[in-house]
Amino acid sequence: MSNSISEIKKALKEGKAIIGTERTLKNLKLGKVSKVFLTSNCPAGVKKDINYYSKLAKAEVVQLKQPNDELGALCKKPFSISVLSVAKGA
Repeated sequence: MSNSISEIKKALKEGKAIIGTERTLKNLKLGKVSKVFLTSNCPAGVKKDINYYSKLAKAEVVQLKQPNDELGALCKKPFSISVLSVAKGA
């Protein structure tokens, strides 16, 4: 199991995970994100936006090998997740 997966599990457990493109972008703009995970089949437009705002927020972007349905299952959600980010601090 990759390091990224264990990081995501830790963020979920600590309540620091921000699920979804809209919420991630909003928090990136506010500078509240330390790291963003993108799935292997994340839409190109979404990837472009995330990369742009991540540069501005100085947040690390991690490209996962898993597709979005696997990330959804990992987060115990009944839907696919293309973007998941980790909130800074607290």
